[in-house]
Amino acid sequence: MDDAGARTALARADILLPDPVPQHPLLDGLREIGRGEYSIVLDKGDGERVMKIVSSPADYFLYTADDRPRGPHFPIVHVDHGVIGRACSGYPFHLVEMEHLWPIASGTEAARLAKSLIDSYFQGCQQWIRLGANMGRIALYHLTQSPPASIQPSMLDALKSLSDFTESYQVQPDILNPENLMVRRDGTLVFSDPVFIA
Repeated sequence: MDDAGARTALARADILLPDPVPQHPLLDGLREIGRGEYSIVLDKGDGERVMKIVSSPADYFLYTADDRPRGPHFPIVHVDHGVIGRACSGYPFHLVEMEHLWPIASGTEAARLAKSLIDSYFQGCQQWIRLGANMGRIALYHLTQSPPASIQPSMLDALKSLSDFTESYQVQPDILNPENLMVRRDGTLVFSDPVFIA
């Protein structure tokens, strides 16, 4: 298997949440702009905020826990609107109002940084693949110890915070999927959805 095939096998990009958007007054008339394995994103229409429906406890902790990772490379969460239903997986749906993030444009500094992070993390996963479920957390920890030369201090701090969070909450990092990295309008790279429950 080549690197691209191995990366695809380890990434979780092809799995999408099958549930419809739950009925809720805050969501009426909003357009769906994104969907992942455990989440649905709706455009609030102001260009500044989105409504994110999350069913994964890992995502919910990442966005709302008092000890969650914070800083320039993590999303700004404005309001936790609480539970609004239940996913077919059995997990509750939480509604979180957060900043609007954007896909990474190719050829930008953010795209180069994202590729460097993904490639380095993938190499770590390959090195620690024999550890099974712990592979991702070990690979992320080693990435914080030997980061690519292109990593600026604020991103290294973010990686360390993410590594600490995955250990504390016993969740898995997911930074192989480029869709889990997004940008603000100013080009700042943000870990938009970097964790999952194994």
